[in-house]
Amino acid sequence: MPTDRTYDLVLFGATGFTGALTAEYLARNAPADCRWALAGRSRDKLAALRDRLAAVDPACADLPLLIADTTDSASLRALAADTRVVATTVGPYVTYGAPLVAACAEAGTDYLDLTGEPEFVDRMYVDHHEQAVRTGARLVHACGFDSIPHDLGVYYTMAQLPHDVPVRITGYVRAGGTMSGGTFASALTAFSRLRATRDAARARKRAEPRPEGRRARAVEGRPRRIAPSEVAPRGGWAVPLPTIDPHIVARSARALDAYGPDFTYTHYASVRRLPVAVGGAVGLGALVALAQLAPARRFLQSRLAPGEGPSEERRAKAWFSVRFEAEAGTPGRSTRVVTEVGGGDPGYGETAKMLAESALCLAFDDLPKTSGQVTTAVAMGDALLARLQRAGLVFRRLDAEPKGTPSKK
Repeated sequence: MPTDRTYDLVLFGATGFTGALTAEYLARNAPADCRWALAGRSRDKLAALRDRLAAVDPACADLPLLIADTTDSASLRALAADTRVVATTVGPYVTYGAPLVAACAEAGTDYLDLTGEPEFVDRMYVDHHEQAVRTGARLVHACGFDSIPHDLGVYYTMAQLPHDVPVRITGYVRAGGTMSGGTFASALTAFSRLRATRDAARARKRAEPRPEGRRARAVEGRPRRIAPSEVAPRGGWAVPLPTIDPHIVARSARALDAYGPDFTYTHYASVRRLPVAVGGAVGLGALVALAQLAPARRFLQSRLAPGEGPSEERRAKAWFSVRFEAEAGTPGRSTRVVTEVGGGDPGYGETAKMLAESALCLAFDDLPKTSGQVTTAVAMGDALLARLQRAGLVFRRLDAEPKGTPSKK
């Protein structure tokens, strides 16, 4: 990583809803010697945020303010060239994100974001992975609730299993919370671009090499009943969850030999009552259908504008839990474990924590040598897991005492 940069870390999009929460987390938790800065389009908004941060830590009164805009490639190149790590909250990423990824790949600057948009991640791999490998940049997408609990949760689970046999892991997600305008806008954008998403996935599949001698994949599940168990003590229903998370998990599994010779991951939402499962599926289908129509999409976006989000009181009541049911081996000769990742407000408080800790991890921790587009498990694995545990996220084994963390090969 370059050592002759002015800053260790720059937070781009700092004045947005999640950006401001991330800035507040850094104000409380960044080490005293961390050279960091706030970046965005409006100097006045950045200055107002800096004033709020100074109330948290008086040293923040001197934070540098950097003016950069996604429509001004020169400003993004200057930003990337002057820092070791850039963390961005500016979405929808498929609309606004590509120029900053390009600038970081060119400058050899580590890049992190909060995207949950598969099209964007796949396009960035095709367009910038090879250059990032050459320059040493680490391009790490999905560093929030999409997809750290799932990626590192499976990474943690693999530590409890043998690594030389087939492994099947199923994730079950439960959460309570509300979304911000930025998250809603990103979801609508993704729903409106289903064909482009499919085309981007095909282009990546043609360009990306597969591991030799082993297999790792995400498999789409089917709705089904869950019997009472550690996964769902009162039982319930498992509903396939069409998010980026299983794709991220599969990419980590392809890159890490510790995931074994034949790895399979399936991803569900876990709900207790069938009417809730049916209602959620119908609602999601309706939202996808409406997103295809520009007037309907504009109307929906107007109901929750970017920059808006839940109050502190509502965030305090929010929570999430992801439970992983894992089986390693063959029928009759297998090891079964159940693990859990849990925390508070998934979309904002914990997401800000995850992004900030990821950025600090890239900037300061002793990490494996990686470059190009990589996942959180591949780029930061053990170090980020330890950081998040210290920061209050729960990683635990439900059926026995945990062993440790998998080694990278």
